[in-house]
Amino acid sequence: MRILIVDDDVELSGLLRFALANAGYEAIAAFDGHQALRMIEAQAPDLVVLDVNLPGLDGFAVLETLRRTRDLPVMMLTVRADEEDEVRGLDLGADDYLRKPFSPRALLARVRALLRRGGEGEEPVLAAGPLRIDAERSQAQVGDGAPVRLSTLELRLLRLLLGHQGRPVDAQRVIGFVWSDRDAADRDALKQLVHRLRHKLEQIGGQGAWIEHVHNVGYAFVRDPDVGGADVPAVDTPPAAERPDRS
Repeated sequence: MRILIVDDDVELSGLLRFALANAGYEAIAAFDGHQALRMIEAQAPDLVVLDVNLPGLDGFAVLETLRRTRDLPVMMLTVRADEEDEVRGLDLGADDYLRKPFSPRALLARVRALLRRGGEGEEPVLAAGPLRIDAERSQAQVGDGAPVRLSTLELRLLRLLLGHQGRPVDAQRVIGFVWSDRDAADRDALKQLVHRLRHKLEQIGGQGAWIEHVHNVGYAFVRDPDVGGADVPAVDTPPAAERPDRS
């Protein structure tokens, strides 16, 4: 697997390439936005690690240009603490966001998660009532409506919860599955991911397809009986103290 590191910090770029090479990846580097776009065309990387603050063409502009023609996984890096920047990157099509400083272990865990999109042995299309998930295209669609693109992490989260329809999945198990490492993310990151996925499902008319929070447990995919009917069986319904509530 070939990974492109796009960062104008030469020292950091070297450290990231060293860590990735030790993990068995082929790591290449670009140091500005224009060079990054040229290397994406010439080298066809499997994943891009993209810094927001780049000379000339910043990371947002690179991502926006990239998404017009390609759908490869992109993880953005930033030193900024402004949540608006993170939301902007995700809205433009970033698959994950990592704030500096970070550990090589966290980076590698997230890289593994992003590269496992549409992994072997998984059904390419899943359905729950009118909701259809196309893993190969990284899309969700309700009925004949327009599809919405899912990031790699959103897709992994939805696939996990769909595999346990009507049953809550422990939050730490979700974190370990989605990010491949329980130390690579925390519950706040999971809450943000759930929020983005809920918003996308609502955008495409998925009022009956909800990601629910189960107090002191985790999250569950359930059908809203008031909207979508009972086509998903209520398997292993949790006791009253653990029943899903919107959070």
